Amino acid sequence: MKTVALAAVAALGLAHAAHAADPVTGTWQTQVDDGHYAHVRIAPCGDRICGTIAKAFDAGGPIESPNVGKPIVWDMVPQGGGAYRSGKIWQPSTGKVYNSKMQLNGNSLKVSGCVGPICKGQTWSRLP
Repeated sequence: MKTVALAAVAALGLAHAAHAADPVTGTWQTQVDDGHYAHVRIAPCGDRICGTIAKAFDAGGPIESPNVGKPIVWDMVPQGGGAYRSGKIWQPSTGKVYNSKMQLNGNSLKVSGCVGPICKGQTWSRLP
């Protein structure tokens, strides 16, 4: 019985380590929207993927913004092959929340959101 319990604990630990190493985790730079852009920190949130605004910028460089620390992407479900679906994304310039999906391709992350048939998208770049 002890062996089964140890095996179960080990399996849970490996599953957690694999999830923690999701290839999309890290910090990403958004494209400019309404004169501003952000660095978004993406990390696991339970069994899903979420992103929070870590820093905000305008053409002159870093700025103080009430959006820093706010979630911008949440509830993304990893699908494998770099695809994430069933999440939500917030567009700070409009205050709107869209149904969202993401596609990871190396150091580029295509992020899109839709409300009905109207969709918007950006390609974010991974930061070192």
